Amino acid sequence: MPSAAERTRTLVQSTCSALLVVPGLDLARAEPLTPDSRSVGPEGDVFLEFAADSPAVRAATHAQGDELTAVLEITDVAPVSVPHRIRGRAWISGWLTSVPGIAEPGRMMLRLEFGEAYVDDLWGAEDIEPEDFRDAAPDPLAFHEAELLQHLASAHDEQMRTLCGLLGERTARTCASHQPRAVPVALDRFGLRVRFVEDRGSCFDARFEFPEPVRDVTELRRAMHTLFEAAAS
Repeated sequence: MPSAAERTRTLVQSTCSALLVVPGLDLARAEPLTPDSRSVGPEGDVFLEFAADSPAVRAATHAQGDELTAVLEITDVAPVSVPHRIRGRAWISGWLTSVPGIAEPGRMMLRLEFGEAYVDDLWGAEDIEPEDFRDAAPDPLAFHEAELLQHLASAHDEQMRTLCGLLGERTARTCASHQPRAVPVALDRFGLRVRFVEDRGSCFDARFEFPEPVRDVTELRRAMHTLFEAAAS
């Protein structure tokens, strides 16, 4: 399974919605503190790009030598229609400073020095150490995950439903009698998570591991082909 640090790093460098919370800023709405881009530096610091006149930039600039604490809140929502769409949340707290000269004119890059982090997702809830976050890498499928899940849900519905037959005799009998929807809800290099949704609204998740971790979309296609073949046999 992906480590907590890898999962958090994936969320930071994905397109999930994020909000920078700076204590003391009184804002009527959240949009001014939504970074336009996010990246991670070699030391594990998180770099956030804002408009130069953003309240976050003003706060970081005026703080100067004083320590300005901030928290980056990330919310991960499944890109497919499924009950309980929020897949996870992560919080990274640390100290915020401005980094002039990196962003384009009219923009400013802020650095959130990593202090501590916490992730609560489909795998569970865990703290993340700074060194683990620094050394982790985002999942190689992260940038394609939304498109891949939507494709599986729309173009491979019948094949997705057959996966229920791989869950053991008791579950397979239940699936055969009720024919629950099988919605692909999460995908990473280790495997596919499917949410089986029954008519009465109840649902359960099942995880299908690949024979070995995949490194790109080409290897993923082969792994999915093998998985569907096993379900059909």
